[in-house]
Amino acid sequence: MSQKFHASVQHRGDVSYVKLGGVIDEDNELGDLVDKIPTGTAVIDLGEIERINSCGVRDWVNWLSKLETNGTRSVLVECSPSIVAQINLVNNFTGSGVVKSFYVPYFCPECDEEKVLLVEAVDMGPPPHEPPTCRCDECDLVMDFDDMPDSYFAFLSNQKKLAESDKINGAMRELGRSESTDSKKVRSRASQPNLTSKPSVPSLPSIQKSSTHPSSSAFGNTPTGNKQSKPPSRPQIGVGRPPGTMQTGPNVMPGNSFGFASQASNPAYRDAPSKSNALVFVLIAILLAAIGVLAYLVLTK
Repeated sequence: MSQKFHASVQHRGDVSYVKLGGVIDEDNELGDLVDKIPTGTAVIDLGEIERINSCGVRDWVNWLSKLETNGTRSVLVECSPSIVAQINLVNNFTGSGVVKSFYVPYFCPECDEEKVLLVEAVDMGPPPHEPPTCRCDECDLVMDFDDMPDSYFAFLSNQKKLAESDKINGAMRELGRSESTDSKKVRSRASQPNLTSKPSVPSLPSIQKSSTHPSSSAFGNTPTGNKQSKPPSRPQIGVGRPPGTMQTGPNVMPGNSFGFASQASNPAYRDAPSKSNALVFVLIAILLAAIGVLAYLVLTK
């Protein structure tokens, strides 16, 4: 099995639990799993899929088609955000199967924390679909949904009804794959690299944050005991720095609140007036000498 791609198959009656992880690209080994999955229901766990490229999408669709030809119907569980993105982009990505559960991404602007919440598709109800409420473990504030609801939940509008859901849930509990535990419903995206990116959206260049944060304002020290506010999780231009607060960092010189060195603290600015005045005097002297030479030549003719 490829180091980038890993898979395991378990059976309980006519239900096969297929857990996939890693990267689905041109080096995937999905074809080797066809003979390991008998006729019945294949519950495919996609919670640890980091990403899938165009070659992987092609092989995935062909693989599901082979399973359906063999009389196996697929049920997708714990779909990571990268899989949800492909479901919304590729019409036949799920084949004739259904999505039972998927992860919803969130971030906290106060704590700069990112998490994903496991949601049952049947619990989303009819459209328009809104993300469920998810609270931050650090500050207990309601976290922000890290996508656009209309695009992220678009696949639910064409979602098929899951048949024999009790049978599937029972088989998953027997296999120790129950999705009902709270510890499995919420994951930290920082500790789960596969859940941090959405490959369908091109990444934008990030704005580097300052390595140090000011401990006092320009007009006085911060009172002892006050909790300093943490930087926002998303860089904002013109927002996030209180008025009068000095910008600090290894490449910023002390001075005003805009991060520029003041003239009084920079020796280059103190020496600039004297040097410019001397240059003016030299130019005037040269001009007067030229006028004197020209006048002498005119008068002596």
